[in-house]
Amino acid sequence: MKVLFVCSRNRLRSPTAEEIFATVPGWEVQSAGVSPDAEVRLAAEMVEWADVIFVMEEIHRAKLNRQFGSRLRAKRIVCLNISDEYEFMQPELIELLKRRVSLTLSFE
Repeated sequence: MKVLFVCSRNRLRSPTAEEIFATVPGWEVQSAGVSPDAEVRLAAEMVEWADVIFVMEEIHRAKLNRQFGSRLRAKRIVCLNISDEYEFMQPELIELLKRRVSLTLSFE
């Protein structure tokens, strides 16, 4: 299973998700951001690579659709509804990510 986590700048939420889910057996995990100044900017190759794309907010889904519309047809895109109010690896963010991702994919 190839799982991609997307947020705005790839500095806090999606890198935290990448870190905590990287050790799930059978998962390959990447993270990226949709903003021009993202640490790792989302690229078409990443979208094509992913089986499932988790976005942190609906605005990220909208940007995905605008930038990669035709490449998303067969992709499962799930919005986690996690606002940009957490620090990297903050315990509350980790718990929220685990809870919300588990509603879509089993990882334990």
